[in-house]
Amino acid sequence: MELTLNLDRAEQQLVQALLSGERWAQKQVYEAYYSPMMGICMRYAGTRDEATDLLHESFIKAFSKIALYNPGTSFQKWLKTIVVNTCIDYYRKNNRRRTEDLDSMEVAQMTAQSDPDILSRISEAEILEAVQQLSPAYRAVFNLFVVEGYNHKEIGEALDITESTSRSNLLKARLKLQEFFATRKMTF
Repeated sequence: MELTLNLDRAEQQLVQALLSGERWAQKQVYEAYYSPMMGICMRYAGTRDEATDLLHESFIKAFSKIALYNPGTSFQKWLKTIVVNTCIDYYRKNNRRRTEDLDSMEVAQMTAQSDPDILSRISEAEILEAVQQLSPAYRAVFNLFVVEGYNHKEIGEALDITESTSRSNLLKARLKLQEFFATRKMTF
């Protein structure tokens, strides 16, 4: 119980320092959360430079909105929400929506060829490389659905697209990922 109290006190002191605009506190948060938050940005961005920009913008937002943080909740989860929303905002500002539909034959072929165990045979770096090859629209939907756990209605609201467009983009993203790994002669 004493450890919990110490962690709560330390977190309160850190948040108070952030509220006061203390640079040492900002540096401590930046260094502590750089890697996990950069991982999120890399999934949404097309390049490392884009991801770095998204990450920096996210930290700026977090530091400017620290007063909205609710003590007692997970700071990392709060920060992750800001990072994901920053990535969504970036998508909205910089990408045009494409509302192409798959014909039913492509969907049937993709479903028949799916292998639920495929990810266990592919490295994290290979998956990240493949996801970064997706168009911004496909990449955003794929990340929100597969990684963040949003449903199609939530994705539609977040990206200002219809639920059917979200479903279509997810299916196309999966097809593109299959093509990516097939061209590298990976065995499924």
